[in-house]
Amino acid sequence: MTLVDTNVLLDILTDDPNWADWSLRQMDRAATRGIIVINDIVYAEVSVRFPTIEACDAGLRILGVTILATPKAALFHAGKIYQRYRAAGGTRTGVLSDFFIGAHATVADLALLTRDARRYGFYFPTIDLITP
Repeated sequence: MTLVDTNVLLDILTDDPNWADWSLRQMDRAATRGIIVINDIVYAEVSVRFPTIEACDAGLRILGVTILATPKAALFHAGKIYQRYRAAGGTRTGVLSDFFIGAHATVADLALLTRDARRYGFYFPTIDLITP
């Protein structure tokens, strides 16, 4: 299974001129290796692009995405990693969702398709990252 980060899905959904082709190619490659999943955090972030739940679900179905609930162990791990980030002087408050996603990939041993190699690679060094 491959867990897909929000930025990759938004590249495709918004037809980003710089990243849509790369993201779509990577999604296709991931599909040949197994199931493509997102978690509830990614779902929430992507949902802002859709007017209704039904439209969001339909869009994700077209992309071949399955929703996988975030395990409690991953939620706990995310909190601990975020705590480490803040203790090291991290000041950005909008990064907690990345820690949920990274912890989910770590705990469930999932590959992570993302364009954010730096943060995931630093805080979650055991993840199999698929990045540009």
